[in-house]
Amino acid sequence: MIGARDLSVVFGGRVRAVDGVDLEVAGGEIVALVGESGCGKTTLARTLLGLEKPTGGQVLFEGEPLDYRALKAYRRQVQLVLQDPLGALNPRHTVYDAVAEGLRIHKVPGDERELVADALSRAGLRPPERFFLRYPHELSGGQRQRVVIAGALVLQPRVLIADEPVSSLDASVRGEILGLLLSLREELGLTVLVVTHDLGLAWNIADRIAVMYLGRIVEVGPTAEVLGDPQHPYTKALLSVVPDIGHTEQIVLTGEPPDPARIPGGCRFHPRCPVVMEECRTTTLPILAVEGGHRAACLRTNP
Repeated sequence: MIGARDLSVVFGGRVRAVDGVDLEVAGGEIVALVGESGCGKTTLARTLLGLEKPTGGQVLFEGEPLDYRALKAYRRQVQLVLQDPLGALNPRHTVYDAVAEGLRIHKVPGDERELVADALSRAGLRPPERFFLRYPHELSGGQRQRVVIAGALVLQPRVLIADEPVSSLDASVRGEILGLLLSLREELGLTVLVVTHDLGLAWNIADRIAVMYLGRIVEVGPTAEVLGDPQHPYTKALLSVVPDIGHTEQIVLTGEPPDPARIPGGCRFHPRCPVVMEECRTTTLPILAVEGGHRAACLRTNP
């Protein structure tokens, strides 16, 4: 449904925020894109949305390269759900206006009031008319996030890209929003890419996981395989600090992620890798192919 082929995004001529990424998200699939802050996952998501233009490679939609001359039509099909619902909503707009905004921008035909009510209802705000004239400050955090989701659903998109959709919510509300995303996938056949640093979230919602480090996908595969038997040392380190999933001794990585303007030679993880070998410093691994099951960009698993 949506994906990337050898995608690169370079800022200022030298900061390689995304550095050769292959990724595919099939129709009706939920994929979690995970990694530390600064690894490039949000830039990748913005590029898939058409908000950033790639320096190299292609964004694919339904198997075809994205036509940047038809971005408005594309964005009706691919909608964004932001992590901060309070920041995403205009404090001077009512819930009704916030949800109806997309309909007005895209000049969607039909009964506006009925379409807004349907979107709010699908997002779990029932009865929807009760919320029409409320303002964001009058809602709870979970209700605000549901309004943001309704604003995306009102255009009847085929793909949702959710950037840290529950990071600002209380633990009790997180499960409700994740359950909502799962039910929307079942009811509407939505394709969902969830951008997150939280492997626990990925475990609960995703069919597949793509682990990103310093601009590249370093491990990808079905959720149960990636989290049950991680192959890349970086994935193992991320997993070791998740109490509900990790069953290994905590792995503490030394140092900070390298500067994307000075990506090290060889395996880009080798300066922080606890099991580095000499050949890791000089051997450059190819970009992980889109096709296939569970794979990792590591010399120990791909000698």
